[in-house]
Order: sequence, then C-alpha cells, then structure tokens
Amino acid sequence: MQKENIMDYDTVALDEEKNELVIIDQTKLPGKIEIIRLKEAKEIWDAIYLLKVRGAPAIGVAAAYGIYILAAESSADTYEAFYEEFKKKKEYLNSSRPTAVNLSWALNRMEQVVLDKKELPVAEILACLKEEAKEIQAEDIRVCKAIGEYGLSLVKPGDGILTHCNAGQLATSKYGTATAPIYLGEERGYHFRVFADETRPLLQGARLTAFELQSSGVDVTLICDNMSSSVMQKGWVNAVFVGCDRVAANGDTANKIGTSVVAAVADHYKVPVYICAPTSTIDMDTKTGADIKIEERPAEEVTEMWYKERMAPEGVKVYNPAFDVTDHELIAGIVTEYGVARAPYETSLKEIFKKKEEDIRRKKNGRQ
Repeated sequence: MQKENIMDYDTVALDEEKNELVIIDQTKLPGKIEIIRLKEAKEIWDAIYLLKVRGAPAIGVAAAYGIYILAAESSADTYEAFYEEFKKKKEYLNSSRPTAVNLSWALNRMEQVVLDKKELPVAEILACLKEEAKEIQAEDIRVCKAIGEYGLSLVKPGDGILTHCNAGQLATSKYGTATAPIYLGEERGYHFRVFADETRPLLQGARLTAFELQSSGVDVTLICDNMSSSVMQKGWVNAVFVGCDRVAANGDTANKIGTSVVAAVADHYKVPVYICAPTSTIDMDTKTGADIKIEERPAEEVTEMWYKERMAPEGVKVYNPAFDVTDHELIAGIVTEYGVARAPYETSLKEIFKKKEEDIRRKKNGRQ
C-alpha cells in the first residue's frame, strides 16, 4: 500500500459543490493526515484559533473562502441586510487571531468587493466574492514562487539553511514562504542541508516543517530550539530563512516565538537572517514592532500539551506569547514577491510597494 504524502494535499480548498471549506487538520500532524470540512461560522473560527489551519498566507486564504461560504448562506433579499450580516460575520472571523495581518487583509479585501458591487443583485455579489477568494489563493501561489526565486538568489548550492516554525507549504497554498527557496533549490539540484528548529511550545517545526521537508526529499535535520547556537558555531548554517505574521514599517518583524532568539544568535555568528514576507504581511500603518499586538495563548500549551503526563507543577505561572518581535537591525533582508528589501526599511519597503502599485496598474490596464 502506497504511503500517503502530505505534499499531495491542498492546505486549503473550497468544495464548490457542497459550499464547504476543506483543510488539513494540522493539529493531527504528523501522526495522522485528516481532512476536515467546515461550513459554520464557529467551526471556521475555531479552525483558525485552534491552529487547525495556520500560517499567515493560509489563514488569509481560509478567511476569504470562509467569509464567502458564510455570505452564501445569507437569506437577505436586500443589499443593506446582506451587507449588515456580512460585516458581523467578518468581524467575528477577524477576532480569531490578532497578530497575523493576512487575516484582516483578506477579510477587508472581500468586504471591498461587497462595497464595490453594491449595485448588483446579491447573487451576483456572491459570484464576485467567490472569484475574489479564488484569486487570493492563486496570488498566494504566485507570490510564494516569486519569494522563492528572490530567496534562492541569496544562497548557493550546498548551503546550510536554518528555519524556525513552519512557513512551508502547510502555511500557504504552495511552496511556502521561508521554504520556497528550499523547494525551488531542491528542484534545481542545490542540495541544501536544512536545520529545522522544533519550535516550542506548539512544535510546528518538528511536527510540520520537518514532516513536509522530509516528505519532499529535502535533507532536513530536526534540532531543539536551544541548539541553534551549536549548529551555527560549527559553521553548518549559512543563512536563516523564516516567515512572519506581520512586518512593521521600520522592518521590525513579528514571527513565531523564539525567532528573535535565533536572530540574536545568528547576528553573533555573522549568519544573515532573511524574513520571507508577502507584501500582504507588511503593515505600513504599524510604525514599529512595539505597536504589534502579540497574541497570548493558554498555559496548557506549555505545561501539558504533547506530554502523556503534566510536565509542570500545578498552579505555576505561565507566560505564553505566540510571537516575538525581531528588531530590524538583526535582519539582513526582507524577501518579498517584488524583490529583497534592505535597511533602511522605511525607504526600501516603500519602494517595494511602489513596484506593487505599478504592477497592479499595469495588469489593470492590460485587462481594459
């Protein structure tokens, strides 16, 4: 019997016939590949909050399909009633996770469709919403491929690459962000040696990154989070690639807890740290990392999750932030679908967005 390969599944999909959101339940990986179907608002909210679907781009795609599915269930017969329902459902889904900017970005983009098409019948607005959600997913794939190409230009065949958390295919529609250079390099015979931090306390590096890279035939070695200094000290790491959930205008970056530790260690050993960031995760309205709201999660994730028996004393205080902020001074470059931004980021990120605006304008003119 042929063994299932996680890379053969879509991270997020829409079942158009049944009007359902279809995702891999990532809380069950790597032990079990379970596909779940979601239709109700609470189910979709829970899937995002409980990390059944996670990773900023995948959350954005799931939110876009999710709000379309919920909107399609509306019985409103006027635009005003339909929009009022839409706003409530949008705000509800947006409350599931506060740090990943892609969540609000995708939901705002879907709301804009409703506002732009208000002269159309509700049925036609729904058709436009479906197409917009599909386009958000298609863009995700194109963006990840472009990030992979730019990221690949920063390394050479045979290099050692360290990554933290999971910014792979399981966090996106395809390729991933931080893993995109790795996958493209594998296709082209670069034979990278990859070190994946386990990423406590939710173990996305151990359960997800190591799993998908190994499934793809990549030379991957799993290490505990506190081993990053050891492998860098030995000269085994030539670059660090990580994803992110939000980038501030000055280049400060919020990513999975522990990323700032990796960056500080890498700075000591003169190993460049690259943030792989779709422009949808760059928030130019947030001036610095100090302005990014950091999600705090339940203590049980630290004290007992993944253990057969509780591993910490009852009643002990627990601090469990989901993310930390890496100072822009520790970042060698921010890899986007429009190129690599370098310090000073206030300037280079504006240039990236100028390229994006020009690209959007060019495509729009091409359709006219």
